[in-house]
Amino acid sequence: MQIETIVDFLEPVNIYEISNDEGYRDTQLGKHIQLFEETLPDISDIDMVLVGCNELRGIGINNYQYNIANIIRREFYSLYHWHKDIAVADFGNIKNGATLQDTYAALKTVVSELIEKKKKVIILGGSHDLTLAQYGAYTVLGHIIEAANIDARIDLNMDSVLPADNFLMEMLCGSPNYVKHYNHIGFQSYMVHPTMLETIDKLRFDCYRVGKVKENIEEIEPVIRNTNMLSFDIAAIQNAHAPCNKLTPNGFTGEESCTLMQYAGLSTNMSSIGIYGYLPSEDVHNLTAKQISQMLWYVMDGMYKNKHEAALKNSHDFNEYHLAFADVATSFLQSKRTGRWWMQLPDGKYIACSQTDYIMAASNDIPERWMRAVERS
Repeated sequence: MQIETIVDFLEPVNIYEISNDEGYRDTQLGKHIQLFEETLPDISDIDMVLVGCNELRGIGINNYQYNIANIIRREFYSLYHWHKDIAVADFGNIKNGATLQDTYAALKTVVSELIEKKKKVIILGGSHDLTLAQYGAYTVLGHIIEAANIDARIDLNMDSVLPADNFLMEMLCGSPNYVKHYNHIGFQSYMVHPTMLETIDKLRFDCYRVGKVKENIEEIEPVIRNTNMLSFDIAAIQNAHAPCNKLTPNGFTGEESCTLMQYAGLSTNMSSIGIYGYLPSEDVHNLTAKQISQMLWYVMDGMYKNKHEAALKNSHDFNEYHLAFADVATSFLQSKRTGRWWMQLPDGKYIACSQTDYIMAASNDIPERWMRAVERS
């Protein structure tokens, strides 16, 4: 399929719905984003593509009156354009299908085409079950991936009839399966059944409690750097910073959420990011839309910084440390440009890690990140 053929699944951007009467200034993002208005823009030199999806049947809502993605666009387009090296295109919105499964199929098709063209895709949702369609884009391509989900809950509630409450079951346990590894970031213990964590651990997947992440958020950067697909539920953000979150008053702050998205932008492996759970009718002064727009800005910031990172094969751009722990010889690389770390596994491959992992190895302790990676290999 050629990229032009996906236009059948898309509705163009209505610029009059998302800009004020004066239009955008040269210093604002809205002046620099290439839009699908009548024809799809040429994405040859594009780094990041926005795709809206207003589907909410996964949480039992039909015929929702708001254009969810456009409200986020209005806030995002008005931000100042700092990252001239990052080119952005907006492909408009996925057309809602006759059924929920039809919308999944359309989103899956569009995202897979953009991933195949090596673009970083940002999905503006929609309910959280759209993660299943986001994952489906990789199954279409036959890509085995590492996936991460930022959410206060773990959506494995099989007692619910709503797809948004249990879509992870199909994603993690469906056959054939393309999830090599799964990370759940920011869960809140009082919302998760203890045996669920035991089950996820038996699958060799990793879960990070919100309190642990907040204590040392830098330790999550390598987790996200290794990830190909990220799903972010607004329920992970404190209600005070995202009024749409009616689930819990606790969670990540707005600043922490922006940091996590900056990590996603920094990741060369990351090819799709979905932001889900925004309901304009639940928002206050568009604060949640503003929060999401600033998270998108930080994705661009991470992408800009990553353009200045060296490739691992350029040994002169890295400090290399050889050491042994528990009778295992390995090496660590530290970028001279960004200070980020990588460690070598027994098969010779390097994975993202942190300085903490290096310090543990230098003390003859086995880093947990290294041990979990070896168990899964």
